[in-house]
Amino acid sequence: MKEIQSLARGLKILTILSQSAEGCGITELAELLNIDKASASRLAATLANYGFVEKDDATRLYRLGPTLLTLSRSMIDQYSLIEQVRPFLRSMMEQTGECAHLAVSSLGSALYIAQEESPRTLRVNAEVGTMNPLHCTALGKILLAFDVAELPAELPAYTQHTITDRNTLLEHLKAVHDFGYALDMEEFDIDIRCIAVPVFNVRKQVVAAIGISGPASRLTDDVLTETIETIVAIGVELSEQNLIAV
Repeated sequence: MKEIQSLARGLKILTILSQSAEGCGITELAELLNIDKASASRLAATLANYGFVEKDDATRLYRLGPTLLTLSRSMIDQYSLIEQVRPFLRSMMEQTGECAHLAVSSLGSALYIAQEESPRTLRVNAEVGTMNPLHCTALGKILLAFDVAELPAELPAYTQHTITDRNTLLEHLKAVHDFGYALDMEEFDIDIRCIAVPVFNVRKQVVAAIGISGPASRLTDDVLTETIETIVAIGVELSEQNLIAV
């Protein structure tokens, strides 16, 4: 696949700086990248604008910047969260027979960072890295109801069941907060229903959402009541164990 040359060069600068304890100047970067100094200067300046690198005014050398620390911390937190929640995802899948998911708030969406896949032939997968809307998914509603994410300005309809009125959604989210669980009743995808509960850290702050998704043909109204009880019980167990440090 053809790569974007300027992006590739910017990433190479980060790699070069990661291997240099003292930092590098523009002349050295230009030589290592086999480009002219003006181009190297523009690349370094762009990276500096976003905090990926920083320039020492005294030595005129560039080194890695604070944005990378923030990203690294976020990645470490997510790995830690996934490992701590994984047994509960597995328990949800085993007790309900449906795919279980873990999501966090990212860029105005629900970012799916872990999944325990059901062995059933007919199942609802959400690949890790999937970003779904907040207002019409069970996981997203948890993130909104517990103030982990901000309510989007736009509330597009994905199905005829999607809540698109802001006031109606706010009332709905209040109920989600009060009851401690959220449902997606074919609001994002027709024939798919979902149940989610909050994930609390040791400071009793909600940091993520965990839940299951399955076909509406299995998660019927009669089945939902028992399944909700199962998901809520697992969520309570997770919170009571005070595992989540992030």
